[in-house]
Amino acid sequence: MQDSARARLMEGNRASLMRVDTSRLIEAAKGQHPYAIIVCCSDSRVIPEQIFNAGIGELFVIRVAGNVLDNHQIGSIEYAAGHLHCGHIVVLGHTGCGAVATALAGGGDGFIRYITEDILSAVGGERDPDKACCLNVMHAVNRLKKEFSDHPEVGRAVIEGAVYDIRTGEVRWLEPEG
Repeated sequence: MQDSARARLMEGNRASLMRVDTSRLIEAAKGQHPYAIIVCCSDSRVIPEQIFNAGIGELFVIRVAGNVLDNHQIGSIEYAAGHLHCGHIVVLGHTGCGAVATALAGGGDGFIRYITEDILSAVGGERDPDKACCLNVMHAVNRLKKEFSDHPEVGRAVIEGAVYDIRTGEVRWLEPEG
């Protein structure tokens, strides 16, 4: 099983090398200059580079189940915004999110509990999965705005939320409340 997964990964890399623009690799090797930071779920159906038709070096992607934030994700965002001068941050949730569904069902054992507890804190009493997904995204957006309000290198960044529909491939941009 492990050998077959590794073989698939190796074959995938070989196929990728056949399609890659080598001039882009050479340029990217000199340094990265992403135009957006995407915080999204680790779900294998959510691939920001494909969703936004982006190439190597164009997006700074941070993936974590349920697109929740802890100090590691926030530190990564701070790095990309402050050191790479990336001025656009998107928290990207998605329909059919297993982390949200698990949180709403009251589940999650072990370390997963850290994720589900954060999601439950974000969604309050909401039990509709799509509405809960939106609340979870906006919770992260609002946290980032608060965390970076006193950081001039990051605080000027546009921070917004969106939801990717895994059934249609469309991204719906969320409007802040108020």
